Amino acid sequence: MRRRPAEEATLNLTPMIDVVFLLVIFFMVGAKFTDQESRIEVNVPGVGQLNPMVRGPDQRTVELAPSGQLSLDGRAVSMLELRGELEAAHASYPDLRVTVRADASESLSKFTEILHICRSSGVENLGIAVQPQRR
Repeated sequence: MRRRPAEEATLNLTPMIDVVFLLVIFFMVGAKFTDQESRIEVNVPGVGQLNPMVRGPDQRTVELAPSGQLSLDGRAVSMLELRGELEAAHASYPDLRVTVRADASESLSKFTEILHICRSSGVENLGIAVQPQRR
C-alpha cells in the first residue's frame, strides 16, 4: 500500500478580510455623517414663561397644617365649613376629586375626621398626598 503525500492544511483568510474591510468602510461612512450632522446649525425654540398647571373645577385640596389649621384650596375653613363646601362642590361636580395633604406630625384623629367628612359629603374620589422617602 502506498501512502499519499500529506497535504498541508491551509486557512483561507480572504472572506474574513473582505468582511473586515466592509465593516471598516461602513463605520467610516457612518462617522462622516454624524460629523456633518453636528455642524448643521439649527435654531431650537426656547421656552418662554411657563404657565402653572391649572386645576379643574372638579378638584379640591384640603390641607391640615402642623398648627391644626384646616384649609380648602388655600382658604382657611372650619370642619363645619369644610363639610358644607364639599357638599356644594359635590352637588355641582359628581366626580369631585379631593386631595388631602396633612402634615406628618399632625394627629391621625384629625386626618381620619377629614376623610370621614369627605366621604359623608358624597366624595368618593379621594387622594392622599405623600412625600416620597429619600434614600
